[in-house]
Amino acid sequence: MKIYLIRHGQTTGDVENRYGGAYDDELSDKGKIQAHELSNKIGNSGIQILFCSPMIRAQQTAKILKTKLDCEIKTIENLKERNKNGILTGMTRDEAKTKYPELVAELKDYRSQIQGAESQEDFAERIKKAFMEVTSAVNYSTIGIVTHGMPFWVVFEDILNESGIVDIADCAYAVLNKEGQKLTLERLEGIELKTD
Repeated sequence: MKIYLIRHGQTTGDVENRYGGAYDDELSDKGKIQAHELSNKIGNSGIQILFCSPMIRAQQTAKILKTKLDCEIKTIENLKERNKNGILTGMTRDEAKTKYPELVAELKDYRSQIQGAESQEDFAERIKKAFMEVTSAVNYSTIGIVTHGMPFWVVFEDILNESGIVDIADCAYAVLNKEGQKLTLERLEGIELKTD
């Protein structure tokens, strides 16, 4: 099975410099253009189904991709982004710095769990379970997974044992190959890995 792991496009929250994660924002105008550009790139990939996060930005990206792929979209609740920012979710970064400077400092450690946030451990387990569920869909030879930045880290570090993601661009994607239980990384577009 070939797996296209896809990140959504730029969002309104990115433009407004808000704390994202569980903030359910939409694609910005630029994000919609990025998704259309991606649909042109992968339109001939043979993707038969898109498994998609329930969050608006991922759903909008999937619907734009579907215009070229002409495939089913199936929403998977557990593919949503980590609620890392707890009570800061949706706040602008400037507002959060003023109201909760100590929480802003705590967030610098991505494993931290501030008030109202999902723990890194629970999040990683949720993503691994969702990934295993969708990649066990035996009826398909090529699938797409439309999700968010932090699930990429879990897939790369916890499933592929590939540490060292430096950057994941908007509408970036990775192509993985699954043969039996063996998963290999075939190609990266818009994803920068640390080189030794």
